[in-house]
Amino acid sequence: MATNGSAPAAQAGAKPVQISEVRQSASRENRTAAHSHIKGLGLRSDGFADANAQGFIGQTAAREACGLVVDLIKAKKMAGKAVLLAGGPGTGKTALALAISQELGTKVPFCAMTGSEVYSAEVKKTEALMENFRRAIGLRVQEKKEVYEGEVAELTPEEAENPLGSYGRTISHLLITLRSSRGTKKLRLDPSIYEAIQKERVRIGDVVYIEANTGAVKRVGRSDAFSTEFDLEAEEYVPVPKGDVHKKKDIVQDVTLHDLDVANARPQGGQDVVSMMGQLMKPRKTEITEKLRGEINKVVNKYIDQGVAELVPGVLFIDEVHMLDIECFTYLNRALESSISPIVVLASNRGLTTIRGTTSPLAPQDPGLVSAHGIPPDLLPRLLIIPTHPYTAPEIRTIIQTRSKLEFAAPTAPQLTEESGASAASKALAVRSSLSPEALEELTVQGVNVSLRYALQLLAPSGILARARGSENGVISGNDVQEAVALFWDAGRSSAQLKEREGEFIS
Repeated sequence: MATNGSAPAAQAGAKPVQISEVRQSASRENRTAAHSHIKGLGLRSDGFADANAQGFIGQTAAREACGLVVDLIKAKKMAGKAVLLAGGPGTGKTALALAISQELGTKVPFCAMTGSEVYSAEVKKTEALMENFRRAIGLRVQEKKEVYEGEVAELTPEEAENPLGSYGRTISHLLITLRSSRGTKKLRLDPSIYEAIQKERVRIGDVVYIEANTGAVKRVGRSDAFSTEFDLEAEEYVPVPKGDVHKKKDIVQDVTLHDLDVANARPQGGQDVVSMMGQLMKPRKTEITEKLRGEINKVVNKYIDQGVAELVPGVLFIDEVHMLDIECFTYLNRALESSISPIVVLASNRGLTTIRGTTSPLAPQDPGLVSAHGIPPDLLPRLLIIPTHPYTAPEIRTIIQTRSKLEFAAPTAPQLTEESGASAASKALAVRSSLSPEALEELTVQGVNVSLRYALQLLAPSGILARARGSENGVISGNDVQEAVALFWDAGRSSAQLKEREGEFIS
């Protein structure tokens, strides 16, 4: 009979295999978006803007004005007011709005939409606007709930004969023992709670809390008494709850008014994932009536008066606001006057332009209502207008440098190390290409003469061309940028070509 006694001897010189948890770096997303480098407004403690901070370059006056808006929002003194970011294309309007959302944090609702989103064959324009309004209004509910909280010491489902008469057996009730720092308590639970415990994947040694009124089960984590166990799956260890098992606990929940609208418009269906997915798979969107919203507003105001809930006015950002028509603007005017209203941030790159919906096909010569930024004259006085200005050549150069670091960064293979924080995040990214001074100057010229967006779009093709010719360390030269310019036209060159060869195209 063969033995494996020689195996340890053969492997004696080999290094032991080490297994540790691999923490994914949160510093980089899988996809680099247009504004991934924006981390905030880049303001100092005194409210003034640095020329280059938190990924934002230039537009110091606009950033300082947005900083005041952020302070007013946090002080809850901006509700029902509106701000207009006005400037030409590529001057940082969307970046300013995203920077505002970064400064406000995750606790303040931020809903972004474009003006053209309201046009749908299924939902009215005003309904789409109001839906986004309600998404941008948060409600922080503070409840004192009666809960059972502790570490699971026993988990025993008891079976009984199936009342339907079949040969199978069914769960009659569940016996669970919870342990806290002050003692233990044995509970007899309903079978429906057993289903919730199964969905949460609760096992012995987990810390859970069960709401006494609703039977909702929440798995908090694994008890730290089991932290010495060797498990290939990463666990979150939490201490054993203090106090008694049966207690009253303050629960804070953050919801939006739109969540309340949807929950009350569709009361049927369970709370599990399958039921929610079934609701999402419905082919048509259902409108929420104004009567239902009025009833929800009454309940919300009642909770606020009782001190149970707190209203959190968020931010509704409408990009390309000139795409709205006169009907939407009229509705927007009325919505801003509502007692429950978010802060509205608008953005437009238009000058004097005709407002949509004010022209008639019966009078083709009539230009309609022409107004600044494509916004009606009765709404403009309500707005705090923040202008954005074209970037200067030094600012364009700095933006290209900042963007290239993100554009050419590639995630490295994860290392099994104990490092964490900024040092681990910096080592998780490797720069695969870099700009030579000639390439940076060539891109800056394109940014000044054509547009900043065109110059930034040339970064990725230039990097590919540099690697294709075998550039050492992936350094992009001025010739690589010029080749990319020759391959990819800008809008001006394309328009000029259309005028020269007008007869070759269908018009």
